[in-house]
Amino acid sequence: MERIELDEARLQGQAEIWRYMFSFADSMALKSAVKLRIADIIYSYGGAATLSQIASCINDGLTSPDITTLARIMRLLVRRKIFTIHHPSDRRDSLYNLTHSSRWLLHDSEQSLAPMVLMENHPWQMAPWHYFSQCVKEGGDAFKKAHGCEIWDLASRNPDFNKLFNDGLACTSKVVTSVILSGYKQGFNSIGSKLTTLICGYVLTIFDLPYVISMAPAYNRVSHISGDMFHAIPNADAIIMKVFA
Repeated sequence: MERIELDEARLQGQAEIWRYMFSFADSMALKSAVKLRIADIIYSYGGAATLSQIASCINDGLTSPDITTLARIMRLLVRRKIFTIHHPSDRRDSLYNLTHSSRWLLHDSEQSLAPMVLMENHPWQMAPWHYFSQCVKEGGDAFKKAHGCEIWDLASRNPDFNKLFNDGLACTSKVVTSVILSGYKQGFNSIGSKLTTLICGYVLTIFDLPYVISMAPAYNRVSHISGDMFHAIPNADAIIMKVFA
């Protein structure tokens, strides 16, 4: 009995290693769904669409979508509960449906994580993960080892990475800001209780690195100041910082 239990435990351990080894497939399938706008396509059909309907919207007129590959991606994402599937009793084609998770992948939604999915799963962002063991041996920053510079330097030099990075951070800012405004109106002492009023009625200032400010869109009642917070911070009645890293 002990030998059988030991063999089962070893087999389970092997299965766990295989699972972690291929866990990247979940992220890649999610990225594919975002790039193909699958959630948007299903939404355009009222929240439920067949595989052929999804494929027809992916068709760019130059190439024909591979239905088999699409089906495999959808099967995995259904398994991960990103989408659900309904099999009609009258034998019509199965319908893929949106879930609370996949609604966060809608590109045109006011609150969408689609840009963040694309950013975090881009080769630029994935490359540093391959340097973790080297960082343990030598110390240093994984991103710099992968790209030869800090993340902010790459963003200032590479317009494509800068857009990818800013789009990803912008989408999370919308999510974070909405949570702050709805859940912390009485927080932050006297500042938090008037936060909504301040945002709605006063001129605001965005302070960021020069290359970020150079590409920042213009908004009413919003001014832009470039600089480095580690050197100097402009005077203000209240300062909101999103992330410390």
